[in-house]
Amino acid sequence: MSARLVDRAPAKVNLTLRVLARRADGYHDIESLVAFADLADTLTFVPGDAPGLEMCGAGANDCGPAADNLVLKAQAALAAKASGLKPGRFILEKNIPVAAGLGGGSADAAAALRLLARANNFAPDDPRLMSAARDIGADVPVCLDSKSRIIRGAGETLSPALELPKFHAVLVNPCIPVATRDVFAAFRPGNDAVELLGEIPRERASLLALLGRGRNDLEPAAISLQPVIAEVLAALRALPACELARMSGSGATCFALFSSQPEALAAANALRAKHGGWWIHCGAIG
Repeated sequence: MSARLVDRAPAKVNLTLRVLARRADGYHDIESLVAFADLADTLTFVPGDAPGLEMCGAGANDCGPAADNLVLKAQAALAAKASGLKPGRFILEKNIPVAAGLGGGSADAAAALRLLARANNFAPDDPRLMSAARDIGADVPVCLDSKSRIIRGAGETLSPALELPKFHAVLVNPCIPVATRDVFAAFRPGNDAVELLGEIPRERASLLALLGRGRNDLEPAAISLQPVIAEVLAALRALPACELARMSGSGATCFALFSSQPEALAAANALRAKHGGWWIHCGAIG
């Protein structure tokens, strides 16, 4: 029996997100500075077992049918490009909230591709992996190596990897799922000119200033569908040591940045005391 293989699937955080234009294929062109959190799902692959997917962990009941999971879609996408791909069984420990703007499903799919590559002796940069990632979904390419980047197009165009400083952070989700397609359907472009990202500074204060000039264009649309997101953002911005608060992706998860781990932990504890029904994670981004 082959040994089990294990990989982490880190949550993706959109530090900025600009929506540029609607494309002929129905998608929107975007520009987003993406980083990854220390929050992660864990994916295990058992080579040689009958193909399938088991789910466990805090978020397992929110994942829906296994047959629709992006992990199995990743296996099918790579098998279509790699004749003779050795299959196996996956076990997904789900810790990232579902439909939360954190790219959990995409991260899981990317981890599945990495595990299949290891089990089948593919090089990490085998072009079939990125090709399969693009076929699965817009966020999967940037999750393939989980490195900070600027993503453009519908998410398929990646900048070179970026070295960003670590931010102490609190992630908050009001336990309300938000469908990405519904948020984009509700999106209405503004009339202001879009300032595109240039060089991304490595120094923390300069990067924080750049983030402060940015925004997430999907926030108003998401709030129109789930007004509780505005409540989350207001609660984060009211925290004494909060340096920046913003929604990630299409929501409903929002994040707040802090200058130190004790400040972030104090903020998380204060929020837990006031909002016991919210999912709250204290950790790091970058």
